[in-house]
Amino acid sequence: MTTSLPLGVDRSAGTPLAAQITAQLRESVTSGVLRAGERLPSTRDLAAALGVSRTVVTSAYAQLFAEGWLEGRHGSGSYVADVAPGAPADPPPPAPSGLASFSTASAGPGDGGLIELAAGVPWAEGIDPAMWRRAWRHAGARPPSPFPDLYGLPSLRAELARYLRRSRGLAVTPDQVLITRGVSNGLSAVAAALIRPGDRVGIEEPGYQGGLEVLRRAGADIVPCRVDANGVVPGELPSDLRLLYTTPAHQYPLGGRLPVARRQALIAWARAAGAVIVEDDYDGEFRYDVAPLPALFSMDPSAVVYLGTTSKILTPVFGAGWVVASPALVASLAECRRQVSERVPEPVQYALLSMLASGDLERHIRKMRLEYARRRAALMALPGLRGDSAGLHVVLELPAGRPAAGFAAEAAARGVGVTPADRYFCGEPTLNAVVLGYGATPLAQVRRAAGALRPLLPP
Repeated sequence: MTTSLPLGVDRSAGTPLAAQITAQLRESVTSGVLRAGERLPSTRDLAAALGVSRTVVTSAYAQLFAEGWLEGRHGSGSYVADVAPGAPADPPPPAPSGLASFSTASAGPGDGGLIELAAGVPWAEGIDPAMWRRAWRHAGARPPSPFPDLYGLPSLRAELARYLRRSRGLAVTPDQVLITRGVSNGLSAVAAALIRPGDRVGIEEPGYQGGLEVLRRAGADIVPCRVDANGVVPGELPSDLRLLYTTPAHQYPLGGRLPVARRQALIAWARAAGAVIVEDDYDGEFRYDVAPLPALFSMDPSAVVYLGTTSKILTPVFGAGWVVASPALVASLAECRRQVSERVPEPVQYALLSMLASGDLERHIRKMRLEYARRRAALMALPGLRGDSAGLHVVLELPAGRPAAGFAAEAAARGVGVTPADRYFCGEPTLNAVVLGYGATPLAQVRRAAGALRPLLPP
């Protein structure tokens, strides 16, 4: 039975019609008006009912499918995905000492009974056990090869090329894909192939300290490159950099999304400087309210190396990722791997192949996108948030006179662990903020943490 929807469009509003429909459908699911398994009207019927073109409704449905709110059943239409609406947050009970509401029994993961809002950690408990068992049964049924393929399993590289075409719009071939153990391992391979000791290498400031350490160990002369609310600033990049490591889809940790004009300017800079851009797409699977921009790699595969990982999709302990580059560079990376006997365990590769080929991985991503969206929503009432359009964390800017370290201590006294943004800077911090991760923290605990942090912030 098709659900009747209380929808409308306002042509005088500044919001596109498709975005209006998307927002209303999303709200209908989260509020419980639409429930899992209910069938939506066809795009033709809904377009006629709203008096809009079918293209508008098709665009709205496509966005909701991409976000995981809807699912399709062959030959029978579009249905609401199996997503339970979030229950309203309960305010924490009064606690004169600031600690009574956060006993160890009610706390989330972490030491000392804290609800740890750790950035960059996914919810491993969200992995479907049946999916996990299927993947490893598939891996266990494959006999070991006599010697590891330096590039990675050909079948996995082909499947990843198809996945990247679907999920990122990257028109890549298997010979452009190298299997790695994750982003740091991929970056280390790129550094070994391209960087000589003393080469000047740019890294975002603030930025990912793991990437900084990899490049530093490769002997690079590290050059911090300023970022603002939109990401790295191309006009300020030195012309003598050999390489720039950047996170354009969701700048780590500030959360900016590099706009199209800057992407074009960044590619132009790389061409003029003869530099290589290393694009770390560490959590691009998880976007909220906005569609992803095309990867930098798609703009110029000769100037960009693309890094991906399963660390945020599944768990860091899985240990699988990929480098996408020109075939010539991929061959150089494989040769560097041969020289040091570097390899990615075959069982891990076969397990990932199983999840990709069966569609299990993309179903898991859709499920987790909704789960993380609910956790993110629990933090959105806090003032001063930025970087909330994607990923597994947000940044909470603090008012002047409230140093991040002091705020973190006050938060800990109320049972919540947060991370001062200072630790993401190479030099003197220029932002007074803390980072709040919500990936590994259960929804109820995220809500409790938000309630505990709210009194520490201005009205």
